[in-house]
Amino acid sequence: MALPYELLIGLRYTRAKRRNHFISFISLISMLGIGLGVAALIVVLSVMNGFQKELRTRILGVASHIQITGINGELADWPSLAEQAMLHPEVRAAAPFVQSQAMFTVDGGVKGSLVRGILPEQEDRVADFRQTIKSGSLDDLRPGEFGVVLGADLARSLRVFTGDKVTLIAPQGTVTPAGVVPRLKSFRVVGIFEVGMYEYDSGLALINLQDAQKLYQMEDRVTGVRLKVDDLFQAPRIARELARYVNADAYLNDWTKSHANFFRAVQIEKNMMFIILSLIVAVAAFNLVSTLVMAVTDKQADIAILRTLGARPLSIMAIFVVQGALVGFIGLGLGIVGGVALALNIDVVVPFIERMLGVHFLSKEVYYISDLPSDLQWSDVWGVTLIAFVLALLATLYPSWRASRVNPAEALRYE
Repeated sequence: MALPYELLIGLRYTRAKRRNHFISFISLISMLGIGLGVAALIVVLSVMNGFQKELRTRILGVASHIQITGINGELADWPSLAEQAMLHPEVRAAAPFVQSQAMFTVDGGVKGSLVRGILPEQEDRVADFRQTIKSGSLDDLRPGEFGVVLGADLARSLRVFTGDKVTLIAPQGTVTPAGVVPRLKSFRVVGIFEVGMYEYDSGLALINLQDAQKLYQMEDRVTGVRLKVDDLFQAPRIARELARYVNADAYLNDWTKSHANFFRAVQIEKNMMFIILSLIVAVAAFNLVSTLVMAVTDKQADIAILRTLGARPLSIMAIFVVQGALVGFIGLGLGIVGGVALALNIDVVVPFIERMLGVHFLSKEVYYISDLPSDLQWSDVWGVTLIAFVLALLATLYPSWRASRVNPAEALRYE
């Protein structure tokens, strides 16, 4: 099957050695610029995805996928409620909890905190607290012993370690003839955890569920039930469907609502990085304009000859569109290959660069995430590919239109 002559001539112009070597140099720079911009965009988006995934994992190691809480802050018959929720085929585990505010005091120092009462053996099914324990053990939260596991920053601000005593001041007071007296209870620090999120490390304490029920006078009631589902990204849909399974007056919240502002901020940051780096690709793509303008000037005699042989203006335009698109396509291919390779091996490349330069980009003393995570998503790659190719194609239109307007008589006058 014979190819259109516009395509053949466009390919020939791209491969041919030019009389003006500067045009070839500019073409190479344009090609490499597009490739570098595309590779940078793929790598940065992959790193942003990696950070987003890492933060989501850390948050969901403490927070639940779905949370069922009582309208008045209490649930009376939580075992039956958990059984009802487990009837949903995508709910994997359930665990009760008691949650309230409190203040911890040690040697005159006072620190406010969120206190969560849990059952350690059931909490393991819905959260990953055990993997964040830095000292002590979650199993030491035994009923009646009044042990507490503190966040690392909370323990640091109170200047306590595993085995020390802290005094918990509950907001619910005890009524006496002398007035309302705050309820105090001494707890022993049995563990310290570090999630890597300041919100939890500085403001969360774990105690046994029964101890929390006694402390807050809740008898056998709980604040709510935490659920874990098969696919955390389907949590909003599952939460809506659970309304048909749960026969109680309760609120159903998924993790996207409880941390909506945080994840929205991360997504906005990713979108802004995408726009900014797309401008780099746009600058590289529009270098093709100068390349093709010089190519059109260099090939004016050839254009005039083609016009005298009967070539239409649209055919002339197509020749240079093919030439510019091919340069952009080659640069795009180099960028995709380089960007994907770097994104998949960033855990090897970055340490190598750090060893060569003698620096550490993410110091463990400063950042909780000390390594650059990468999560390559092919949807991002295809999106970058489409945008870069469209920009490169748009950059060829004006020079190609200029070529189609060349007057054969004027071009051949001095030949």
